Amino acid sequence: MENIKLTFKFSKKIKIVLGSLILFGLIALAYGILNFSSEKVWSALVLNSVNFVTISLGATFFIAIHIITQSGWHVSLQRIPEAISMYLPIGAIILILMIFGINHVYHWTHEIHHDPVISGKEAYLNIPFFVIRLVIYLSVWTLLTLKLRKLSKNSDIDDGLKFYNKSRTYAALFLVFFAISIVIFAWDWLMSIEAHWFSTLFGWYVMAGVIVKSFALIIIVLAILRSLGYFEFITTDNIHDLARYLFSFGIFWMYLWFSQFMLIWYANLPEETFYFVKRVENYKFLFLLNVVLNFAIPFLVLIVRKFRRILWIVTSMAVIVFMGQWVDQYLMIFPGSMKEVQSIGFFDIGLTIGFFGLFLWVVLKSLTKANLLPENHPYLNESFHYKNI
Repeated sequence: MENIKLTFKFSKKIKIVLGSLILFGLIALAYGILNFSSEKVWSALVLNSVNFVTISLGATFFIAIHIITQSGWHVSLQRIPEAISMYLPIGAIILILMIFGINHVYHWTHEIHHDPVISGKEAYLNIPFFVIRLVIYLSVWTLLTLKLRKLSKNSDIDDGLKFYNKSRTYAALFLVFFAISIVIFAWDWLMSIEAHWFSTLFGWYVMAGVIVKSFALIIIVLAILRSLGYFEFITTDNIHDLARYLFSFGIFWMYLWFSQFMLIWYANLPEETFYFVKRVENYKFLFLLNVVLNFAIPFLVLIVRKFRRILWIVTSMAVIVFMGQWVDQYLMIFPGSMKEVQSIGFFDIGLTIGFFGLFLWVVLKSLTKANLLPENHPYLNESFHYKNI
């Protein structure tokens, strides 16, 4: 490991770039407040708040699943998902602030006494219970994420297995809670926007999106760090495995998307089909673009083995998937929260750029808090010497 950078320096130049992105986002937010309705502004804030908090949550999932399976290939890049997961506490605070705007996004908050369907769901869809659920799963996600991060950092100063073995317990707790809570989170923050509609597949569909976009961000952050001269020890086999994750979970996402759409289309029940009719008729381009970005392009490129071993190609696909998941979430939120058909413009893109700048600031700042390699990890050597097929 001689002459390899094992600590990250958050330079002034990087801070200026990320600060500019954040400022751009604030300008876009001010523009939106001055030019658009409160419903559109709050819908965009909810979109980005949910998007980035779930990306950090997916990074914790990445860490936990590899700890439980005693995986070794990922150890050399483990500190990247750890750093991404450190956005979760910040994202949780931002998401809690979204409560102040729920009346502008979620119609059930003010139509519950005028709509018999929503009234029938009042035991679940009421603001106090909504807030309680939010606090519970954000608190547990954050506490378990911070615990896994702390144990990982502690292992840098101890060459025994004590901290690694402890992390297996917390990883197991996280995975069990994640599997249940991410579905409830999807019901609360995405499906309840259209409280008349429901789908038993929706929670799992959202979970697949959370996982695939978190893998995409791990690849993107890795590429950024490689361009800055860090993580040069990452092997082609590591890149190949990340690409296979992006490829396989993209297929899984498409399977759930199609299963949900096909079953609702085939049954042709008005209380179910209106959800897709609204999106196909009013957002036809985005509806088709969603499938192209999240499945068609990544599938056709990453099915080629040699492409999965080239970082710039894999990164390009990760960027496409990230944009695709943003479009997917846009379609989950705006057709339901807004009465009029919306178009994507400066405000929507600029706000996302600002959130992305804040997200990267937290991630890169977190990378300075520990070595880039968990040098005492029991499977570190395996990460450098394994070969995939």
